[in-house]
Amino acid sequence: MKIDKKFIEGADSLSLGISIVVAVLIGVGLGLWLKSIFNSNIALWIGVFFGVASAILNVYRAYKKEFLEFEKIAQDPRYSIQKNKMQENKNDD
Repeated sequence: MKIDKKFIEGADSLSLGISIVVAVLIGVGLGLWLKSIFNSNIALWIGVFFGVASAILNVYRAYKKEFLEFEKIAQDPRYSIQKNKMQENKNDD
């Protein structure tokens, strides 16, 4: 079975969405568990905070990974012609 590259890229994007939901759900679960132990509503909000913070961290990591990928593409000599033409057009203005 041959795996298509677009399928892998789509699964990677899907995994980001799933990881956000899972991070928030784990945080809420942790908060509910802490609430049952300490009998305090603030413990629930601490868990929610950690869940949202980890979801934001997941988004940041995905952004950083994609940014590095685009940097590699920018260094590719196949795209240097377009880059030079764009610079010439800016100089003409």
